[in-house]
Amino acid sequence: MLKQDCILEIKNLNVKFPAEKKHIHAVNGVDLKIKPAETIGVVGESGCGKSVTLFSILRLLKSPPAIVEGRILFQGRDILKLRENELYTIRGKEVAMIFQEPMTSLNPVMKIGNQIMEALIIHEKLSKAEAVKRTIQLLELVEIPDAKNRIWNYPHQLSGGMRQRVMIAMALACKPKILLADEPTTALDVTTQAQILELLKQIKKSLNTSIVFVSHDLAVVAEIAEKIVVFYAGKIVEESTTVSLFKNPVHPYTKALFGCMPLLNTDSERLSVIEGSIPDPTDLPTGCVFYPRCKYSIKECSEKEPKLSNIDNDHRVACHRAMGEII
Repeated sequence: MLKQDCILEIKNLNVKFPAEKKHIHAVNGVDLKIKPAETIGVVGESGCGKSVTLFSILRLLKSPPAIVEGRILFQGRDILKLRENELYTIRGKEVAMIFQEPMTSLNPVMKIGNQIMEALIIHEKLSKAEAVKRTIQLLELVEIPDAKNRIWNYPHQLSGGMRQRVMIAMALACKPKILLADEPTTALDVTTQAQILELLKQIKKSLNTSIVFVSHDLAVVAEIAEKIVVFYAGKIVEESTTVSLFKNPVHPYTKALFGCMPLLNTDSERLSVIEGSIPDPTDLPTGCVFYPRCKYSIKECSEKEPKLSNIDNDHRVACHRAMGEII
């Protein structure tokens, strides 16, 4: 049974896609718990399994070809075992998603108001008049000016920042318990990005919604998340509170990510880089997936896969060296 302090729990999630005589291992044994009203940041390089994990939660991966194994428990129900009609009651209503690029996620030939109203009419059983009123309220909630008129705009008539706000309004339409945000600020300028982050924080506070915020940018995640999960090659390599992770990153990959961040209080003219590249997902190395790029690796790293283990309260890491000594 799902623990009461946990609204969603992912257990040993594995996602594979068929390739020529092999499989692409996109997600490898991910375990993650999400508490009510908690914001979790998920970070890592492109291709490390962040978005695939989010898509798996809502079963948005076409299967086949995707092979999804493990358990995803939402309030005690395994999402991966639900029938389509049962999933229909959860997707969009209990668990909603904000996609990365709103211009490709919104229907270009449908007015934004009608796109938001669709969920309200289907899930909340509102009349057209009630749906219009609620949609205007949602657009006002996400701070879109002149919402009464904007409701009848097409996506191309809005700026990038406003389209993202529409996506957020659509995701919030049925007051979901969990909001999945797949790099929602990546395509936005810095000012708009800050506004969207502040908006999400306000929404979490007012609606008591849990948020899973995916990004490749540690600085952005630090603005919104209480806890950060670091992905590498489809695995979680470190998990900690935001304060603890920024104060004491332990895994060599996490430390390398921090080394790539531009800082104002330095005289260095060059950023650090992580040598090498992410391993081929059809041919992952034995042992630790990061050891071919790790300057701290020892013989054990190439032979035995490290387990995600506690090194402190609310701080877990998958690293042989870290379990013996802090690197």
